[in-house]
Amino acid sequence: MSTKTYQCLSCCLKDTFRQPAQHARRQLHASAPRPARRRPAYPSIKQAEMEASRAREADIDARAAQLTPYTAREKDLLAMRYTPEQMKVIEAGEAAISPRDLAKQGRLRGDAFRPTYMDDFATLRPLIDKPIRLAIDDAQEQATQTRKSKSDKKLAIPGVKYSGSGEDEDPHMLRLSQQTGLDRTEIRKLRVKNLISHRVVNQTRMGKIQSLYFLTIAGNQDGMLGIGEGKAAEDEDGKRQAMMNAIRNMRPIARYEERTIYGEVEGKVGGSIVQLSARSPGFGNRCQHLIFELARAAGITDLAARTPRSRNKMNVVKAAFQALTKQTLPEDVAKARGRKMVDVRSVYYGGQVY
Repeated sequence: MSTKTYQCLSCCLKDTFRQPAQHARRQLHASAPRPARRRPAYPSIKQAEMEASRAREADIDARAAQLTPYTAREKDLLAMRYTPEQMKVIEAGEAAISPRDLAKQGRLRGDAFRPTYMDDFATLRPLIDKPIRLAIDDAQEQATQTRKSKSDKKLAIPGVKYSGSGEDEDPHMLRLSQQTGLDRTEIRKLRVKNLISHRVVNQTRMGKIQSLYFLTIAGNQDGMLGIGEGKAAEDEDGKRQAMMNAIRNMRPIARYEERTIYGEVEGKVGGSIVQLSARSPGFGNRCQHLIFELARAAGITDLAARTPRSRNKMNVVKAAFQALTKQTLPEDVAKARGRKMVDVRSVYYGGQVY
């Protein structure tokens, strides 16, 4: 006899809603659901990484063994060059800095062009360095040039203008020389490069007036940099106007060790943001071509740059120039805090960079 009981539809629905959510879910296949893969609490370490870490530690220990403290004789030699106050700073730095920390955190070059020996580059080596040009060689060359100029001099005819005379001097160049205080020879030595050029149109009541726009940079490759804009109907006029504005707008650029910038700086013009970072010796200028030209004109050789937002060419150049000119110097920070700044590398290491 069957013992099966029958229920109404309402009772069946009540029993279904009372069950847990996982039992109430309808399975579309007969296999059990696969549990989610659990991530390990700690990342796995590979054998190759462990061996590389051991090799790196051994290299650090070997380098730290080479950085021995000063001997008594070396201290006597240093005392002949430095004052007693500076010797106290040197001894304090010797005691405070660990050789292992210096080998681990110091700027030790690892590129293929690094020297295989420890050298402060204060002594000229005849087999490696270029020979010093003697004063007698300069005098002989100057005498040869003077002899050539005298032989090339011709008889001047009255009423005739020659290309070598000073009467045909460009008035724009003369005015630029008077405004900047630079002579024509110094202006010719400047690195001038046109970065941006395009056509612009001005809508007026008489119609569209077309012009040519130029953005030019100028620098002496020794800490001076400027940018200038020019707009004219003719190509040559616009280029000359941009070049002269760039030379007039040259500003000093702070450089650390005459090769990179101080820390990290950021400049923003419009929607473009340029982030500049200092790098170690031998790193090079790893940035886009516009910032690369700015760095080369200013004499910067180690620089990294990022443009996370808009890459409009005009705004990128202006933002990079703004970032280079607004660097915060350590001397200014020390003066604002009322402290005395002591450059450990200049006093203790003599400014050497390995």
